[in-house]
Amino acid sequence: MTKPGNRKRLNGLTSITLIRHGHVHNPDNLIYGRLPGFGLSDVGRNQAAAAAEHLRSAKLAALFASPQQRAAETAEFIRHLHPHLTVRTARLMDEVRCYFEGRPAEEVEARGWDLYTGVEGDFETPDIIAARGTRFIAETRATHAGSHIAVVTHGDVIAFTLLHAMDDTVHISRKRTLARYGITDTYPATASLTTLSYSSDDPCEIPTVEYVRPYGDELTLDSVS
Repeated sequence: MTKPGNRKRLNGLTSITLIRHGHVHNPDNLIYGRLPGFGLSDVGRNQAAAAAEHLRSAKLAALFASPQQRAAETAEFIRHLHPHLTVRTARLMDEVRCYFEGRPAEEVEARGWDLYTGVEGDFETPDIIAARGTRFIAETRATHAGSHIAVVTHGDVIAFTLLHAMDDTVHISRKRTLARYGITDTYPATASLTTLSYSSDDPCEIPTVEYVRPYGDELTLDSVS
């Protein structure tokens, strides 16, 4: 860790844009989690195209995506407008490993979209998710200092990583109350962009946050993950 006396301001911001994947084709309305075969819906492709267009003029130094198909497909829309980049897999930003994978979404909706409370077994908790998201942020700040990178990931990963970055309580009760940080949809919408920007190499720096849903209500659909 950098000692306080050695912290320095950067020549330009380090900006990390967390992009939630586009809406998913999910006709059986399941909690798909890490199950294979869940790609973007037609609406999701339009949402992803809007996210890519929003980043068209960004000077991206790197582009990452979760291993999930829906994230990789979303990232391809961005890569198409930044052909100098390749999409790199970011396993730290993978979907949540949860008990409800493959079960009807109505079960989790009835729980207030709580995938965690009362669940036993080898499944992730909000703290574990925040820890791996925070590790990705730290590694990116070290390797791409002063640059702008983008990563396509998942709603809860963004929510819990953001809470930790803002030195807030990482808890299920907080994940849909993110308006205090400018998340105008209260929770990251599909194909939305949440950008964390840092002006120094201080590991304790609280970033500035910019949130954009790059499309109008015509492409807004409720989605589960």
